Amino acid sequence: MTSLEIASPLIAIAQKTRSSAFKLAVLSTEAKNQAIEAIAIALESAKDEILQANIADCKAATADGIAKPLYKRLQLDEHKLRDAIAGVRDVGKLADPVGKVQIHRELDTGLVLKRITCPLGVLGIIFEARPEAAIQIVSLAIKSGNGVILKGGKEAIRSCEAIVKAIKQGLAPTAVSPDVVQLLTTREETLELLNLDKYVDLIIPRGSNSFVRFVQDNTRIPVLGHADGICHLYIDQAADIAKAVNITVDAKIQYPAACNAIETLLVHASIAPEFLPKVATALQEKHVELRGDGRTVKILPHINSATAKDWETEYSDLVLAIKIVDSLEEAIAHINEYGSRHTEAIVTEDLAAAETFLGFVNAAGVYHNCSTRFADGFRYGFGAEVGISTQQMPPRGPVGLEGLVTYKYQMTGDGHIVATYTGANAKSFTHQDLV
Repeated sequence: MTSLEIASPLIAIAQKTRSSAFKLAVLSTEAKNQAIEAIAIALESAKDEILQANIADCKAATADGIAKPLYKRLQLDEHKLRDAIAGVRDVGKLADPVGKVQIHRELDTGLVLKRITCPLGVLGIIFEARPEAAIQIVSLAIKSGNGVILKGGKEAIRSCEAIVKAIKQGLAPTAVSPDVVQLLTTREETLELLNLDKYVDLIIPRGSNSFVRFVQDNTRIPVLGHADGICHLYIDQAADIAKAVNITVDAKIQYPAACNAIETLLVHASIAPEFLPKVATALQEKHVELRGDGRTVKILPHINSATAKDWETEYSDLVLAIKIVDSLEEAIAHINEYGSRHTEAIVTEDLAAAETFLGFVNAAGVYHNCSTRFADGFRYGFGAEVGISTQQMPPRGPVGLEGLVTYKYQMTGDGHIVATYTGANAKSFTHQDLV
């Protein structure tokens, strides 16, 4: 052990988390579910303390000039907290992802191979201002048998401390050690966490593209990247106008600070003269600032002109860029050039156009005739999510329990040796899948 390891408090925390995670990994489903219910009860009991901590965070963040979209994510009211606690209980109702037999195969008489799901180990989750994310992440980590080290945004420190305090109190009398959940509070700890590849098995950063890249460039730990949400909605020439207006409004204003809200609206030229005035009226009634390309401004002369930067910007606010395109192919090309591979949608009554869009757009979520706001672990029935992965490799999209387990191969024999199956008189394998 090096002097750095001896001196570092974070090393001790990570060791404690890993040790507790080993014990959690082999607990029964019933024991884990009891712990999850205990967390829900503890959070309900600590409701007032958590909400007061959030009020203090919001006041401090306002004094520091926090950006409007970040402030919306930081706010944790009674409704959000109630939903988060309901999400904890939903996770408890989900099937246990650990111990599932994926392969059960006889290699030869008495020689049997199994592939069985198991926890990853210890997760390092670095997330932005949204404090309820800590609640979702912990419930998913425990159900999947993983320890978790949390690092919330500095603006949410009081909220996260109150939440983690309640969670640890809830776990104390259960079979799950409170040490499986840890909270870091400083930037220095974040940098040190990235070097703990001996103790941490996966890092999940939730933030900007630049932040995710920074994490990827500064760690040897595997990174599941959740970066910007530059989402598009394409209104095809065969779109139902009323349907298209409703979907556009929902995808932009239902929660504009969310990563699955649309930032760019693409409209086919043949439908633009009829559609754009109607959707502009609906959006501007909701105080959305519109920015359009040259052709859009000709139809909507009262809006601002878009620049090249608008096509690559995640506003997370009531701002929407609009571009007119001449074909489905041009819309797909624009999305694949500027999209963040998060969630993209088409509105059309032409099934062939929809199939083309769904097939050729490269994103974790591709939708037809519905709002991009459905890209969410809770709405997918995952109970909650640790984040939305925009990477190409799985897990992709909203990451729930299935993204937090790996697998191991178990083999049982009776004195079997490889020499039996090699050479001139080699015995053949049976390779028979078992029920």
